[in-house]
Amino acid sequence: MNPCTAVAPLEPPAHVVALFAPVRRVEAGRVRCELGEDHDDDHATMLWDEGGRPGRAVWARWDGRSMRLASLDRCGASTREYGPCGLFDGHPSAHGWEATGPAGEAVARQ
Repeated sequence: MNPCTAVAPLEPPAHVVALFAPVRRVEAGRVRCELGEDHDDDHATMLWDEGGRPGRAVWARWDGRSMRLASLDRCGASTREYGPCGLFDGHPSAHGWEATGPAGEAVARQ
């Protein structure tokens, strides 16, 4: 399955930058959706692991109109061949190791 190719600007407001300043540097940039192309929910990309909370990470979730940050548990699925999924628990679409293909590789190179 091809990965989703949605890309969005990450423009954190000043209060978010100030809130995370003691633990994480949050900068403006662009993020690419890490889900499979068939998802029908918000786009998502992991920003960083939560250091003091094993198994959780901060994700950017967006729908084309707005973006929000969310602390989410990691997906518990794993295989011997590919290891852990890498997405969040309850994610829509395929597991992380299933979303590969030329479209996603081309976006990643950019």
